[in-house]
Amino acid sequence: MKTEVSTAVNFITKLLRGTGLLSEEQLHHFSLSLEEALGEHYQHHWFPDAPCRGSGYRCIRINHKMDPLIGKAALTIGLTRQQLFSLLPSELTMWVDPYEVCYRIGEDGSICVLYESTPPPKMDPSSADSCKEELRIVRSSPSKPFNMMTVSS
Repeated sequence: MKTEVSTAVNFITKLLRGTGLLSEEQLHHFSLSLEEALGEHYQHHWFPDAPCRGSGYRCIRINHKMDPLIGKAALTIGLTRQQLFSLLPSELTMWVDPYEVCYRIGEDGSICVLYESTPPPKMDPSSADSCKEELRIVRSSPSKPFNMMTVSS
């Protein structure tokens, strides 16, 4: 879990560093605070044998509302949520899962992988290796038939 949490924290810290408005000392304190907050938050919601389990709980989200864990870390360096909103993307989603950390900027943005590792061998060879792989399996199944209505003027 430490590697995945560090990857997520480093990414968010780099976004803040890119603004040029925070000192290295502030960024360091922010990183330490966020890493501690995420570690505590994920402690009982980390399932290496079932990486997708708890994925929604571990999701870091900024979508017109600041993720509370990022907000809490920002307060330790004196940033208000409003200041933080001006420094980070207005739409950011990060999935911090065992063996994988991904993010998406914007609602329609591409999902980018920040960290990926191979889980240890499983007893069930048909199970998916990651949440992303599970989505691929689900999406590749035949879709349900539906009726489409077109509107023309």
